[in-house]
Amino acid sequence: MPDINERAVSPEQSGDDKTLDLTLRPKKISEFIGQDNIKKNLRIFLKAAQARNESIEHVLLYGSPGLGKTTLAHVIANELGVNIRVTSGPVIEKSGDLAAILTNLNQGDILFIDEIHRLNKTIEEILYPAMEDYVLDIIIGKGPSARTLRLDLPRFTIIGATTKISLLSAPLRDRFGMTYRLDFYQSHDIKKIIERSAKILNISLPAEPAEEIANRSRRTPRVANRLLKRVRDYCQVEGDGDISLNYCREAFKLLEVDALGLDWVDRKILEVIIDKFGGGPVGLSAIAAATAEDIATVEEVYEPYLMQLGFLDRTPRGRVATATAYNHLGRRKVEQDKMI
Repeated sequence: MPDINERAVSPEQSGDDKTLDLTLRPKKISEFIGQDNIKKNLRIFLKAAQARNESIEHVLLYGSPGLGKTTLAHVIANELGVNIRVTSGPVIEKSGDLAAILTNLNQGDILFIDEIHRLNKTIEEILYPAMEDYVLDIIIGKGPSARTLRLDLPRFTIIGATTKISLLSAPLRDRFGMTYRLDFYQSHDIKKIIERSAKILNISLPAEPAEEIANRSRRTPRVANRLLKRVRDYCQVEGDGDISLNYCREAFKLLEVDALGLDWVDRKILEVIIDKFGGGPVGLSAIAAATAEDIATVEEVYEPYLMQLGFLDRTPRGRVATATAYNHLGRRKVEQDKMI
């Protein structure tokens, strides 16, 4: 089975996405499409901090992969005109790693920590006084002769990002002044993102193909940009270079991405629930075993979008395929299924 990052509709970042994300990343709030409520809050929050000539409070961003948490952190830094240092929870393994990062920050700088839920407890405890009092406590020596050296830090801002806010400890979560959830995007916003990306990449994109790509993008900007690139490549190789609606649909047929953005893995999960388990309820471990997928991958990557579409329900007894899922797959829900 292919690696998840090879899926055209995977929200996870692949190697090819890194360059594309940097090229297409908006620089200012005015360029950032979607998430209107978050943008309104940020505009007020940033203007107030600038008027007082203060650093902003610590910010926590959470939501599914590919929705723009990293992009929003860079937008905040650009709006404030400050430097941003990027790291991730798994990278900060020792207290010395964190100390090296914090002592190299300047006044007003932003430290962006991706996957912040993966910080270990020791690092978290060092981070608490740094976030609250802007001091760093370093323990020198061991045993009875050990002593603590307190270093003053410049006033900086931490922006944390996570896909699993439930895994953040309460003490760490409470130290963030503002917490924002990034939701899946509306279709019209995804279309605007695709049109903006096409303009930056010098791609001629008529309205109909743009809407076709938007409808299959799983309401996720990263997926939208990746599909735009794949369609462009297909049209250059198989066509005359222009993106037409027909070539666009042929490209998606080759990628096995249907009209709602489901690929063969999504359909396999639904088919397993319907065909092998009578539509459910069925446990997550059974679904993972039947599809040869990891439990965490099913729960964190495939399931959220299927639930967004209303194809899957979570019940106390397990997952259940809905009537909408049956209709999408062209299956008939028999009376026995309704007796569950």
